[in-house]
Amino acid sequence: MTAPTHDRTDVYTRVTNRILADLERGVRPWMKPWDAGHVAGRIGRPLRATGQPYRGINTLMLWMTAMERGYASPFWLSYRQAQGLGGQVRRGEHGTLVVYAGTVTRREPDGDGEEGERDVHFLKGYTVFNAEQVDGLPEHFHIPAPVPLEPMQRIAAADGFFAATRADIRTGGTRAYYAIGSDHIQMPPFESFRDAESHAATLGHEAVHWTRHPSRLARDLGRKRWGDEGYAAEELVAEIGSAFLCADLGITPEVREDHAAYIASWLEVLRNDTRFIVSAAAHAQRAVDFLHGLQPPVRQAA
Repeated sequence: MTAPTHDRTDVYTRVTNRILADLERGVRPWMKPWDAGHVAGRIGRPLRATGQPYRGINTLMLWMTAMERGYASPFWLSYRQAQGLGGQVRRGEHGTLVVYAGTVTRREPDGDGEEGERDVHFLKGYTVFNAEQVDGLPEHFHIPAPVPLEPMQRIAAADGFFAATRADIRTGGTRAYYAIGSDHIQMPPFESFRDAESHAATLGHEAVHWTRHPSRLARDLGRKRWGDEGYAAEELVAEIGSAFLCADLGITPEVREDHAAYIASWLEVLRNDTRFIVSAAAHAQRAVDFLHGLQPPVRQAA
């Protein structure tokens, strides 16, 4: 049995339709691990058979399936990977779509009839199964992921993470925002938040915005004014990026109420461009990678 592949347009459409279905119900799928209460009481990235975390849009897709079906194992495998490990996908189990993006070089004639090379981007879909859908796997595939650290330790780690970015973070007022002109993040006083986790998650959202500055990732999604399509697109990137950061840092925030109004605008953006959710997740992943890249190297024990 081999996993099916799909043409590029079909894969984009299938991914987008799945995200749209949740948004139309008023649910943000990238926040599901916190909204619904994770079945095992923990938050984390979905993992490949090797233990390597999934990234980008695949993180969202697998989070959604885990919440819908109640999977506690973080591991996901292809049919062949399961067989190679001595396992067998149970009869009647349905897999989950994940995608692989790549580039191939093709030789094509130009306007003058001369052959030249052109890079062509592609997106392929394939199917994976959660370890809980597979019999006979080694025991470690069914061991729950580590429980997050205690709250005080966890938030201390988050504070250290954002401090290491050396972003200009100012405190005061009643709004959280990133001002690109002055290149600073504005945060309300810590005491005004519901809890420390909500503060850290909000700061993560604004830190993702901070990465769009021309001196960093130079992310320009066409934002011209408050409330336009480019504004909604950038907010979608920041919210998904914040969700990725929360998973990486072990933070379990509640959904920010002030983002409920964005759902309608996100629906419009995604309906107009079926490829954008994949792009938004990729932008979010790049922003999170950039923030991780600013952290000091981990010292090895002697």
